[in-house]
Amino acid sequence: MGGTVCNLVCNFFSIHCKGEQHMALKDTVHTMKRLLEEICKDLCKASESGNKAAAQRVRTGTIKLEKLAKTYRKESISQEKKQGPKRAVKKPKAAPKKTMQMKRATAKIPSKKRR
Repeated sequence: MGGTVCNLVCNFFSIHCKGEQHMALKDTVHTMKRLLEEICKDLCKASESGNKAAAQRVRTGTIKLEKLAKTYRKESISQEKKQGPKRAVKKPKAAPKKTMQMKRATAKIPSKKRR
């Protein structure tokens, strides 16, 4: 079962390059993929056989991944800014709010009983 868990982890964290990206961003994505693969392999070793050295490599790898993820966020944001703003999506207009006069006009007036 440990092997399938490791495969799920690797599949969950897989990152795919889409379209043209800046060279630094591509390098960062490539490095993240490689680091995640290494972490997954060591995670399997640590969880399946209790390999303490592999567990230590997983811990240090996650710290490296954290720093690399911050770099990725910075680079991806700067890349989006360079591409320019995307087309704005029009939001549907909300219904006009009812004023007090409209509420009074639409309020039910109790009918008087005739005798």
